[in-house]
Amino acid sequence: MELPLDHFRLIGVSPSATSEEILRAFQLRLDKTPEVGFTYEVLTQRSELLRLTADLLTDPESRREYENLLLDGASGLDLSSNREVAGLILLWESGSPKEAFKLTRKALQPPQTPALGSSREADLTLLAALSARDAAIQEQEQRLYSNAADFLQEGIQLLQRMGKLGELRKNLEEDLGSLLPYRILDLLSRDLNENQSHKKGLGMLENLIIKRGGLEGKNKSEYNNYLNQQDFESFFQQIKPFLTVKEQIDLFLELQKKGSSEAGFLAFLSLTAMGFAKRKPEKLLEARKILKKLNLSGLDSMPLIGCLDLLLADIDQSLARFLSSSDDNLRAWLNNYPGEKLEAICIFCKNWLENDVLVGYRDIDLKEIDLDSWFQDIEIQEFIEQLEKNSNRTLLKSKLQNQLNYKTQEFQKDLDLNSASESNNFEEGRLPLPGGLREDQEQKQLIDGNNQTEETMKNKLIEFYKYIIEKFAELKFNFGETIQNNRLFNKSPYLIYLYAFLILFTFGLGIGFLRNNFKNSPQEKEIVDDSFLIDKKKKFLNEDLNQNDKEKSFKKSKINPSEKISKKTFSVEELKNASPSLEQIKYLINTWLFNKSNFLAGTSEINLSKIVQNDLINRLIKERQLDIQKGIYKNINTNIEKIVLLTQTASRISVAVDLKYSEKILNKDGDLINETTFTPFLKVKYILGFSNNSWKLVDFISGV
Repeated sequence: MELPLDHFRLIGVSPSATSEEILRAFQLRLDKTPEVGFTYEVLTQRSELLRLTADLLTDPESRREYENLLLDGASGLDLSSNREVAGLILLWESGSPKEAFKLTRKALQPPQTPALGSSREADLTLLAALSARDAAIQEQEQRLYSNAADFLQEGIQLLQRMGKLGELRKNLEEDLGSLLPYRILDLLSRDLNENQSHKKGLGMLENLIIKRGGLEGKNKSEYNNYLNQQDFESFFQQIKPFLTVKEQIDLFLELQKKGSSEAGFLAFLSLTAMGFAKRKPEKLLEARKILKKLNLSGLDSMPLIGCLDLLLADIDQSLARFLSSSDDNLRAWLNNYPGEKLEAICIFCKNWLENDVLVGYRDIDLKEIDLDSWFQDIEIQEFIEQLEKNSNRTLLKSKLQNQLNYKTQEFQKDLDLNSASESNNFEEGRLPLPGGLREDQEQKQLIDGNNQTEETMKNKLIEFYKYIIEKFAELKFNFGETIQNNRLFNKSPYLIYLYAFLILFTFGLGIGFLRNNFKNSPQEKEIVDDSFLIDKKKKFLNEDLNQNDKEKSFKKSKINPSEKISKKTFSVEELKNASPSLEQIKYLINTWLFNKSNFLAGTSEINLSKIVQNDLINRLIKERQLDIQKGIYKNINTNIEKIVLLTQTASRISVAVDLKYSEKILNKDGDLINETTFTPFLKVKYILGFSNNSWKLVDFISGV
């Protein structure tokens, strides 16, 4: 066997050592023998090898010849077979445990396998275990934890095969167990191109967490002796930045299935991070669904869900979540915020994303959290609009069905009552009066009663038809579809079902009406039907005329775009057109600006509930109340220079406006305190929503 060391390393001196230093090292090596159970025979061979080396290096002539051999490229020491084990022990002692283990393992395998039960087998097995452990320690010191684990695993397997040194094998297994977190860190921190190593590290991490009983460490396992909950949490914080956001989502969702609540919360954060950073708003819906199902002690989920609602542009719901928080300090901060609540919620959401959500991912590195760019993203806008559309359809369908059911029950109730009344009158009319004669007056009252019943029934039926027609119009608008006059069905399955229901229901009403009014002659029935059709036709004609009159009136009431708002020509008119023109939208915004400026100047009250949502009005009132407390008022001049339609659906419209804007702040005496002018203009985005059969201003965003 050739050992990969020279005589200087074997005895433990440098090539420049003197003879005295060599003899001193020789004596120390003889006195310090390994105290781990090697046989006397191999220790004797070890001493003999040390003595031969000392003799060679202390003899000037022999040393000169050996040094010349080293200079000529000679390396290693050739040992006879009876001295191989002793040489391997010296190699291990010289600080080369990795080389010693590899050569020892080779010596224990065929064709060099020693005789079973021999002293050679016992010495080689012991040396393999000791060198494997020292090699692992050496690799661990260089932070090569995976390599260290490989040495320990090979040493354990070798001892299992040999069936010896059970206590020492247990020590190696404990070392391997304590090395597990470091091995995982080593594998996961490598370059992502090393797919196999990264995948192996992920599998080991998941197994470790499962054996511990989830992230909470509910189960007692062999790891508890050296990796308590605090140590594990510290380790996990080091691991997390080496995982991609998708890897974390998959890991946490799998752990949540196995009963880990903390993993569910981390899955919520990871889904939120992916949704915001990767511009995937559908992940925010998944995150919200998970958070609503969690039941973590001490977790106030309301503001977190509120942040998700904000990112999905549901401002009202977001504010409601924040105000429902169990954190008194948070609610107090929100209520006392000097600006608008929307601004406060945005600040909270931005800080939450920056500090708690978008940290600790290998593939996410956002330098700045920009909510404006999020809402300006075209794909985000389309997703939100589709979400609102689907939500409105679901709510409308439910609401309309409930209303129709109620009206149907109400009408049927009236129908039954009137039928019973008519039947009673008819039966009473057949009773003989005293003397066997019927008075003319009684006959007249009976006829009048029947006529009144018929009139009531006709009015009820017409009223019900009117209600159905109104709901048709409302349904048509909210679904954003056009029902042509020559077309009964459109592409929406909801309307097809509704039409079928109404046709069948109307047919049933007609049968009931005929049955309960069987006294009428066919000619009278035909007159009633014709009368109803005529009334119905007049109704539609009147509605069309009224609509045309309203449109003409609206057009007449519009001001010239070049006119200033200060001319005070804007009256508050509801905008009920299903698809309003850009000029109509502009008029609504101008009405808001005109009344807003007058209100902040203290010259009028605010009464815009017909065209502005209450939340926006309340914000304006609070602004005026603050101005009154400060003893100031505002003189604002605005003029719309340009308006562009951004998006339009059945329930939401957004426009971009270039606004000439100047604002003066004055005290009670009229002294100028501050003046602000935007040049050339202020960019504002206005958002309109459909509510109670009319369009209303919902919100506006300045500077976009």
